[in-house]
Amino acid sequence: MDKVNSLSRWLTQNSDALLIGTLVAIGLVGLMLIARAVGHKMIDRDPRCVGWSGVIGRVLTKTSLVFMAIAAIDIVLNYADPPARIARLSNIAFTVAFALQAAVWGRELILGVIGTRAGERPGDTAVGNAMGVIRVLVSVAVFAIALVVILDNLGVNVTALVAGLGIGGIAIGLAAQGIFSDLFAALSILFDKPFRRGDTIRFDTTTGTVEKIGLKTTRLVSVTGEAVIMANTKLLEREIRNLAGGSDRQETLRFGLTYQTSPAKLEAVPALARAAVESQPGCHLQRCVMTAFGPSSLDHDLVFRHEGLDQDHLFQAKAAIILDLLRRFAAEEIEFAYPTQTTFTAAPDGTLVMPYAVPPPVTTM
Repeated sequence: MDKVNSLSRWLTQNSDALLIGTLVAIGLVGLMLIARAVGHKMIDRDPRCVGWSGVIGRVLTKTSLVFMAIAAIDIVLNYADPPARIARLSNIAFTVAFALQAAVWGRELILGVIGTRAGERPGDTAVGNAMGVIRVLVSVAVFAIALVVILDNLGVNVTALVAGLGIGGIAIGLAAQGIFSDLFAALSILFDKPFRRGDTIRFDTTTGTVEKIGLKTTRLVSVTGEAVIMANTKLLEREIRNLAGGSDRQETLRFGLTYQTSPAKLEAVPALARAAVESQPGCHLQRCVMTAFGPSSLDHDLVFRHEGLDQDHLFQAKAAIILDLLRRFAAEEIEFAYPTQTTFTAAPDGTLVMPYAVPPPVTTM
């Protein structure tokens, strides 16, 4: 009977504070419910959560009704002057609920950010393929932090627990060093994006199309048809050329002309090269210049750009340019050089024996 009277007296003495606290709690819960509804609408506009609106919407929809109720009760009691035991229980409940809710928000935000990097199709990237494993790792990490926060707020000495978790993490990291190095390499590929699935890349002497970016390895199909499997860590240590980058390609044709070519004909070479290159759709001459006096030729570089990334079309255009150059040079009697060596031999009397037939002198009548 005394407890009933004490409760009635407390309610009477704090009626105004309880009313204000209740209104504030209702307003806060209402805002959280509105935020959840907005989150559902954002997800409806981005069902796969590949954009920031979908990520934020997924975080908002994870607000728990239990957390709302506990937060509302704690707000109401904070406006009043409850008994110490009730206030203590309310604070503990709110601490536990808020830590767990923050862990859920943090997990969804981290996974959402990773998901936006993974792309629309989960099988396209290492993270998309390993999303289940990453979800487990992220969940363990954020809920472990939440547990430490809860225990610390409850007055438990968490120093030994944190030290134990740190030592255990170091031991696990050393035991699985190779796996984690490849995993972080996969994440580096994901965020830095040196290449994506479907890109054609070249490293060392290998050229191939990226078929799958896995958790530990990247798989390619080489231009000769073989499957090439490369560890992510080893792959990133190499110089990678992404042939899918940019909007066009630059090609260089090197050729040599004979030393017997006259200066006038050499001056006409750039114009002939431009006509040959620009006769092909999407090809533009960058330069055609004589670069050096070679051992047996006057060396030239012809550089042109080809619009688009279609390798087959590029090879066809390159072959057509070479054939056109052959025709134009033949019409102008410009000869291509090939490696030659001329040997001069001396006769016993010291005169040179020419390595080619000398025409007889022309006699006039």
